[in-house]
Amino acid sequence: MSRFAPLPDPPYYAVIFTAQRTEGDFGYGAMADQMGEMAAQQPGYLGDESTRDDQGFGITVSYWRDEESLVNWKDVANHLLAQKLGKTRWYSYYTVRIAKVERAYSGPDDR
Repeated sequence: MSRFAPLPDPPYYAVIFTAQRTEGDFGYGAMADQMGEMAAQQPGYLGDESTRDDQGFGITVSYWRDEESLVNWKDVANHLLAQKLGKTRWYSYYTVRIAKVERAYSGPDDR
């Protein structure tokens, strides 16, 4: 199974979530699984790519058809709960960056 999201030709949006986890699970794994399943069901969701190292530093990039789709996902009730728990339990620091992808290519053959 590829760890790369199958994406359409641009333009589309990327939400880049970079975070440092706190020690302990405290329900994080179950919530992360639930959020992944819920996001995949949202209109405009295109896919995601994620990685985390053994010290708890992680990056997840989710891809969205348009800005309206990603704004709608941000406001889903269970996602709001996960955001609150992230702030109070799961992350010692995080950043969210939103970017419009205008060009994309992959390699080595597509370069």
